[in-house]
Amino acid sequence: MRSSLILATTLLAASGFIGAAQAQNGGAAAGATTGAVGGAIVGGPVGAVVGGVGGAVVGGLTDRDEPRFREYVVKEKHPSYRYKEEVRVGAELPSSGVTYYEVPSEYGVKNYRYTVVNDRTVLVDPRTHRIEQVVE
Repeated sequence: MRSSLILATTLLAASGFIGAAQAQNGGAAAGATTGAVGGAIVGGPVGAVVGGVGGAVVGGLTDRDEPRFREYVVKEKHPSYRYKEEVRVGAELPSSGVTYYEVPSEYGVKNYRYTVVNDRTVLVDPRTHRIEQVVE
């Protein structure tokens, strides 16, 4: 009986996360959902919570702030770096030739800088040059 209750709770929580992510259309919510569902499968309800938190971009832009930040970047008119590879989370940018800019504090981003690559705004870990978030 207890296993059935835990399974039902897990499925309900996972479906709630999926609905929230679909409403938000990607970004941190999608990462949180993917982490939550994966965590629920492996670790039940507690895994869903831990996976959801770990799946979101820690210190990145929230879905709510992305459009406003995108407008900010357009107004700044920084040149776009041309990159031969796919612009995606996890891609590592070259150590030279790319200019990184501070994210204004009003967006709540910690430890990342932004740049424009192939006309797309990305958040990058300045120590590793790894793309942490693509701003859609």
